[in-house]
Amino acid sequence: MSNAIAKAATGARPVRIVYFAWVRERVGLPEETLDIPTDLATVADLVRWLKARGEGYEAAFSDEAIVRAALDHVHAKPQARLGDAREIAFFPPMTGG
Repeated sequence: MSNAIAKAATGARPVRIVYFAWVRERVGLPEETLDIPTDLATVADLVRWLKARGEGYEAAFSDEAIVRAALDHVHAKPQARLGDAREIAFFPPMTGG
């Protein structure tokens, strides 16, 4: 059985997750590739799933309204659908000057 078929059979798909700034510090990783469940529909669903992975994730996403996301380099709101995104990035709010 091919790797793609095996992933489909388990209801998961690989996604590159990238963390920036203090999100990275709290998670403890700059990035990782995770097999996320295919039933996660939105960014908010993914955040809740990540929080269940452990203390660092819980700390990083403790205030879900603060952390920002991008799907394949495009900013996305919590209710945005994950679709077939291959890369999802999380970062704190940005300020400019």
